[in-house]
Amino acid sequence: MLDNFWFNVEYGINHVLDINAYDHVLFLIVLTVPYLFNNWKRVLLLVSLFTLGHTLSLVLAAYGVVRVNGSLVEFLIPVTILIVALFNVFTARKGAQKEKVGVLFFSTLFFGLVHGLGFAREFQMMVGKSDNKIITLLEFALGIEIAQVIIVFVVLLLGYIMQTVFRFSKRDWVMVISAVVVGLVIPMILNSDLIA
Repeated sequence: MLDNFWFNVEYGINHVLDINAYDHVLFLIVLTVPYLFNNWKRVLLLVSLFTLGHTLSLVLAAYGVVRVNGSLVEFLIPVTILIVALFNVFTARKGAQKEKVGVLFFSTLFFGLVHGLGFAREFQMMVGKSDNKIITLLEFALGIEIAQVIIVFVVLLLGYIMQTVFRFSKRDWVMVISAVVVGLVIPMILNSDLIA
């Protein structure tokens, strides 16, 4: 029982930190980069909403409620990253943390749903005919949340170092990181099966 728990948690952690599927990490980077450590409650809420959306879409897929075209989802995932990165670029001067929470929170939840659908097929194979799909899913979601907290901490730490030690302005830090992510996701969009 405990072996299964750790396997599922570790699977969730590896799902996020998989170097070959870095879209999850890119999304977390652009979601977190506008914030500082003193915004930790807001960042934690955003990341948890993303996990909630991710988990909800896995539940719906595991029980056969939704079936989505894989090519469409693989196209939409980098599009969601691009949207958040561009949002950062256009709001870097104002500071996204001062924006109204509603739109950002709902869009993060929606993006979590999209990202979860991208993993749905693999997750269905993982749970198979298991009677404890919900338990497996919750353990997997715990692993995802642990990995996301690690990534968020690293992004916040790098932001702190760059802005205090190297004297980057917050605006420049957000613009540079978001622009790099834009440069990484555009080829992902162009190379998706839906476009190619």
